[in-house]
Amino acid sequence: MKGEAGTASLMTDDRIGRRAADLLPEEQAGGGSADPRAQAEAILAESDEREEQPGAAPDSFLERRSSGEASETGEITR
Repeated sequence: MKGEAGTASLMTDDRIGRRAADLLPEEQAGGGSADPRAQAEAILAESDEREEQPGAAPDSFLERRSSGEASETGEITR
């Protein structure tokens, strides 16, 4: 778990427990984790870090738009 204030406040036992119970098939590949809670905690910490610092993962892109900025018809607007 990261020591950052924002990330630490989001790491609750309940949240970690729910994530550990719902590991994705690719996260369970190879027989699953010996410690699903630790795996869930690591997944959530990375997710929280990417949300707080979108540039933290160079290969990812996080687009933030409001519903008012989204196209109503599904068409691309410019």
